[in-house]
Amino acid sequence: MSTLSDLVYAQGRSTDADVEWLHRLAGDGQLLADLAFADIVIWVPTADDSFIAVAHTRPSGAATLFYRDIVGDLVRPQWRTQVRDAFTRAEIVDSASPDWFEETPTRVRAVPIVRERGSAEHPPRVVGVLTRHTNLGEARTPSRQQITFNDCADDLFGMVASADFPDLAAPTSPRRGAPRASDGLIRMDVDGITTFASPNALSAFNRLGFDDELEGESLLEVATGILPKGRDFDESLPIVMAGRAPWRADIEARGVTVSLRTIPLKDRGHRIGAIVLCRDVTEIRHQEQELITKDATIREIHHRVKNNLQTVASLLRIQSRRTHSDEARDALTHAMRRVSAIAVVHDTLSEGLAQNVDFDDVFNRVLKLVAEVAASPNTRARTSKSGTFGTLPSEYATPLALALTELVTNAVEHGLADQEGEVEIIAERTEERLGVKVRDTGVGLPEGQVGRGLGTQIVRTLIQGELSGTIDWHTLVGSGTEVTIEIPMRYLDRARA
Repeated sequence: MSTLSDLVYAQGRSTDADVEWLHRLAGDGQLLADLAFADIVIWVPTADDSFIAVAHTRPSGAATLFYRDIVGDLVRPQWRTQVRDAFTRAEIVDSASPDWFEETPTRVRAVPIVRERGSAEHPPRVVGVLTRHTNLGEARTPSRQQITFNDCADDLFGMVASADFPDLAAPTSPRRGAPRASDGLIRMDVDGITTFASPNALSAFNRLGFDDELEGESLLEVATGILPKGRDFDESLPIVMAGRAPWRADIEARGVTVSLRTIPLKDRGHRIGAIVLCRDVTEIRHQEQELITKDATIREIHHRVKNNLQTVASLLRIQSRRTHSDEARDALTHAMRRVSAIAVVHDTLSEGLAQNVDFDDVFNRVLKLVAEVAASPNTRARTSKSGTFGTLPSEYATPLALALTELVTNAVEHGLADQEGEVEIIAERTEERLGVKVRDTGVGLPEGQVGRGLGTQIVRTLIQGELSGTIDWHTLVGSGTEVTIEIPMRYLDRARA
C-alpha cells in the first residue's frame, strides 16, 4: 500500500514542507476522529482537477462508515463539489443536508488544510482538504462529554483552516503510552481554569492524590499541590499544566505516573484555552525503566567481557614473548589475535543499546589490529576495504569477525611473506546474500589445494557451521589468492528476528 508521501508526491503539486504538514496532521488523525466521533479523511488535489485520499482514520468510540480502506481512492462524486469549494475558497464547508453513504445517513464537513494564512497581497496556501464523515444512523442524545469532545473537535478544525494546527513546535515521535482522548481529557479556558474533566481524567488525578473536583480549579495549582516537596520534576510541566504550549510531560506522585499532552486552542492565532490529554502510564514507565536497567546491565556485561578478553590477550602476548619455541610462539600469537578480535565485538556492543552491531566499524578495527600484528619485519602489507557489511546480529558478528581475522592473517603471513603487497577485502550485501572476498597479491596457492592448518579449519567451521555459508579458495590469474564467502541473508534475518 502506498504511503502518504508517495501519494502526495505522485500528484506533483506539493512541496516537501507541504508533505511534512500533512504528515503531522495525519499523525493526529486518531485524536480528531475520536473527538468528532467520525471518520477523518485527508485529500490532496490531483492533476486532473480531482482529489485523492492520502490518509484515513476511523473513530475508536463510534462506528466507522468505511469498512474498506479508501486511501488511494479518488473523491466520490457526491463529495467532489464540497471538497473543491473548501479547497478553492479556503473555508469550512458543511453539507446542506444529510448525505447518504451506502444506505447510511451521514453529515460531511470539508475543512481546508491551510499551511500559510495569507495576506491582502497573497491568498492562503491550502495544501489539501480534511473531511469529517459523521454517522447519523446512531444518533442519540449526546452526553456532556460527547458535546465537549465535539466542541474540541470543532475548535481544532477551525485551527486546521487557519494554519494553527498542526503546530510544528509540538514534539514528534511520542513516547510509548502517549495519551489519547479516551484516556482522559481536560478542557481549560485561557486562564488555565478547568471547565471540563472527563471521568478518566479525574480518576487519573485522584490516583495522584487529588481528591476533589477538577472543574473550576487551576490545573497548575492542582499539580503544584500534589507534587512531592523537594523532588525534581519535568521543567516543561508548568507550561503544560497552564495550557500555554503544545508540549508533553509526565507528573509523578504516590508511585503513580500520568502522562500529559497539551494542545493550546486558538482562534485566528489568539489563544482561547487548551485541551490537556492525560493517561495513567505507571505500568508502562515501570516497564521502560526495567528495560533501561536490563540494557545497562547487558552493556556492562559486554564491557567486562571485553576487559577480561583483553587481559587474556595480554597474558598470551606475554607468554609468547617468554617462550623459546618458534612454533609455540606462533600458536600463542594467533590465539592472542583471535581473542582480541572477539574483544572488539564485545567492545562495540558495550557502546550501544541494540544487540545488533555495525559490522563495518567492527571490521575496520579488526583489520587495523590484524595488519599491525601479523606483518613481520620483512613484510609490507597494505590492507584496504571496499563495499559495506551493514548491521549484523551480535551472535553472528563474532564468528564472521573471527573468520575474516584468520583469512587476512593468512594472506599477510603466508601470501605476502617477506615481500610487499596488498590485501583487499570486498563486501557486497544484497537482500538475499552477504558476499565477502579476501584477495591478496601474494604467491598464491596451487589450484585446488587449500591449507590444512588450524586457521583453515576454524574458518570452515565458522562460515559453514555457524553461518550456514559457503567458502571457496582459488588462485587469481597471474598471482595471489582469492577467498570467496557467501552467507544467505535469510539466515541472518531469521536469526535477528
